[in-house]
Amino acid sequence: MEIFLNGQFVDKANAVVSVFDHGFLYGDGGFEGIRCYGRCVFRLKDHIKRLYETAHTLMIAIPMTPQEMIDAVVETLKRNQLDDGYIRLIITRGVGDLGLDPRKCHGKANVIIIADKITLYPKEFYDKGMEIITVPTVRNHPDALNPQLKSLNYLNNIMAKIEAGNAGFSEAIMMDADGYVAECTGDNIFIVKNGRLLTPMEGRLKGITMEAVMDLARQETIPVEEAWLTRHEIYNADECFLTGTAAEIIPIIKVDGRGIGDGTPGPVTRRLLEKFQALVLEDGEKY
Repeated sequence: MEIFLNGQFVDKANAVVSVFDHGFLYGDGGFEGIRCYGRCVFRLKDHIKRLYETAHTLMIAIPMTPQEMIDAVVETLKRNQLDDGYIRLIITRGVGDLGLDPRKCHGKANVIIIADKITLYPKEFYDKGMEIITVPTVRNHPDALNPQLKSLNYLNNIMAKIEAGNAGFSEAIMMDADGYVAECTGDNIFIVKNGRLLTPMEGRLKGITMEAVMDLARQETIPVEEAWLTRHEIYNADECFLTGTAAEIIPIIKVDGRGIGDGTPGPVTRRLLEKFQALVLEDGEKY
């Protein structure tokens, strides 16, 4: 496996950063998870735009132009001979001292690109649906850490993931501080109710897959709304599904022990999944 590290390609064993790197010490950096399908990197420009927006807010100067970053992602896939795969693009503030002050980080930011295979959930979940729960850990307050930042600090999500795992589930819904549904630990959430597609209004990342699904729904003349959702709306939905780069579209058939709809993946979910599987082969950077 060849990994892009600050302008050079190195093998996995030599892809290392300093223990004084602020990404390692403090989660001080950002990342993107990206998919390629049939040598088409799905919505790569959107991912790169979001990465640079995260870096701008974090005041991390990426030592590459967006086009150079796009070229580096494609070259990493080529060198690893991947037609289909998952790309993890990471930026960190770089090397500093053991203190918190980012002004003491000297030199350029680190840029790392890893390309490999990924399987987030078993095929059975996509065919028959998945059961999830809500957990006590709430989503970070947006005034403390904006959910639009794809930062390296995912401890909030990890704590919720631990709670889901301890209860025997693969994924969990996180509420916000006011008791509204925000998102899952790594995915956005949608429900279908009375022919409308609904997703939480606040407290969640604007996912690339989420926005693609909303676009597809509008093309299918399905009304799309961002709304304040509680668990009550989730429990009484006609359909429910999650979206994410790694997860793609995965149907949910039970939440907190309550069956969703008839307990099987619904027709809107299946139709959007079919449309999405066609979209990812065309909408992106081909190589």
